[in-house]
Amino acid sequence: MNQAELRPVADPLLLLLELARRARAAQDPEELAFLLVNDSHVLQPYRQAALWLAVGGVKSLSGVVQPEANAPYVQWLERVCKSLPRDAATPVDAATLGGAEGQEWADWLPEHGLWLPFAGAAGSAGGAADTGGGLLLAGEVPWTREGIAVLEEWVDTWRHAWLARYRPVPWSWAALRASAAARRPGRPWWRRRRVLAAAAALAVMACPVRLSVLAPGELVPAHPAVVRAPIDGVVGQFHVRPNEQVQAGQLLFTFDEAQLQARAEVAAQNRATAETEYRQYAQQAVSDLKSKAQLALLQGKIEEKRAEADYLRSMLERSRVVAPQDGIALFDDPTEWIGKPVQTGERILRVAAPGDIEVEAWVPLGDAIPLPEAAPVSLYLAASPLDSLAAKVRYVSHEAVPRPDGSYAYRLRATLDGATGQRVGLKGTAKVGGHWAPLAYWMLRRPLATIRQALGL
Repeated sequence: MNQAELRPVADPLLLLLELARRARAAQDPEELAFLLVNDSHVLQPYRQAALWLAVGGVKSLSGVVQPEANAPYVQWLERVCKSLPRDAATPVDAATLGGAEGQEWADWLPEHGLWLPFAGAAGSAGGAADTGGGLLLAGEVPWTREGIAVLEEWVDTWRHAWLARYRPVPWSWAALRASAAARRPGRPWWRRRRVLAAAAALAVMACPVRLSVLAPGELVPAHPAVVRAPIDGVVGQFHVRPNEQVQAGQLLFTFDEAQLQARAEVAAQNRATAETEYRQYAQQAVSDLKSKAQLALLQGKIEEKRAEADYLRSMLERSRVVAPQDGIALFDDPTEWIGKPVQTGERILRVAAPGDIEVEAWVPLGDAIPLPEAAPVSLYLAASPLDSLAAKVRYVSHEAVPRPDGSYAYRLRATLDGATGQRVGLKGTAKVGGHWAPLAYWMLRRPLATIRQALGL
C-alpha cells in the first residue's frame, strides 16, 4: 500500500490513525523505514526526507531504494544529523545549522527543514535495541505548529512499532565476561587453558607478515615506439607480418594512395596553368600597363599552387610509414586493418626492442595498499605456472583508469630483475608485496574496509 491508496481525508487525525495501523502491520524494519520517509508526506507536505539512526547512520532516504553510504549527500547528512539536538522537534535551516554544513544546505535540501528526534530504548539487553536517531524533513514552505504536533505524534508511534520488530542477539558482552571470569579450583587464572590459548593466539596474531595483493598482470614492452597514423586515410597494405623483426627505416604499411595521387596531379596541373598564365601576362606587360599590374597577383597565385602541390607531395610521402627503430612489430591481424579508415594520431602498431620487457599489472581499487619504493613483484604466468618472474615496482598510477572490461584499477609497471625468454603478451597473476604488518591486520584488513564502507564510519 502506498500514498495513493490513502484516502484524501481532510482530518489529519484520521490519516495518523491510518499510518499507525500500517506501521503495526509492517513485516520488517525495512518496510517501516520506507513507510516513515515516504508516506509521512500525507500529514505534512515535504520534498525530501531522511531517517538517521545513532547506530547505523542514514537508514533510509525518500525516493531511494538503498542509500549509498559513500555518497557525498549521505555523508553530509551524517554530519548534520549528529549535530542536531536529541530532545525536541526543531526547525532547521542553513542559518540555524551554521558552519560548513550550513553553507552546503542549499546544495542538498530545500530552504525549510524540520528535525524530529526520538530517544533510544533504555534498559534493553546489551543496549543492542538502542535506536536513538531522528527524522529529517525538508520542504519549500515553513512548518506550521499543528503540522509539527501531528508529525511528532506519528514519529513516536512509528518508533514504538520499530522497537517491536527488534530481535535480540543470542549473546551479550555480560555473558562473555562472566564466562571468562569463571575460575577452576586449584589452578591460578594465568594457567587456565583458555588463557594460555588466548595468549598463544595473540602472539601468533602479532607476528609480522608482508602485506601483499594479487592483480592481473602481463608482459608488455617497456619502451616501445608507437607508430600512429600520420594522415587521415584508408590503410592500403601491410608490408610486414605480426611479430616480425624489422629494421629502422623499413617500410611497415602504406595508405591507399589513389585519392592523394589524383589530388597531387590536379595540384601540379593547377600550378602549371598558373605559371603559363604568369608568363603570358609578363609578355603583355612590356606594352600594357594593366597586364603589368596583374603580375604580382599571379605571382601570389603561383606560390599558392606551389604550396598546395608540395603539401600533397609530402602527404604522399607520409602515406608510406616506415619503422622508427629496430625491433619487433607488434600489431593485430593485418586483414583487420586493410581497408579500415583511420584518423591522424590513431595507434596502429608498436615497435619494441627485443628483450625490452617489463610487467604491467592492474591493482583493483579495493586492494590499493601503500607500496614502498621498488616493492617486490612476482609474476606467475598462466603459460608457465611452475616458475615466476621477479620484478620491482617502477611506478603506480595516482588515479584509477578504466580497463577494457569496464572496471577501474590502478596501473602498475615493474622492471624485471633479469632477462627472460618469455614473449610479450603472456598473461598471469602478479603478486605485489607491501609493508610489513601484524598478522591480525593482514587478516582483518579487507573485512574492516568492507564494514567501514557499509556503515559509513
